[in-house]
Amino acid sequence: MSSTQPDVDNALAYPEPPASPLWHRSGPPVRPLTPEQQRRNRELLVLAQRSPRPRSPRSTETLAEAR
Repeated sequence: MSSTQPDVDNALAYPEPPASPLWHRSGPPVRPLTPEQQRRNRELLVLAQRSPRPRSPRSTETLAEAR
């Protein structure tokens, strides 16, 4: 079944908004991380990926009882 409406790319229907001035940094360039900081970040990343996510305690009440 063919459509009678022309194919329109909705992504191109409106112009792209201008970039936010907050995206541009002003001031001195950022210092690179030291090897010690890089090692610490890698250790924390590995630890976070291995450990289970903390769960919030669940209520023993049912939804019907909570009302």
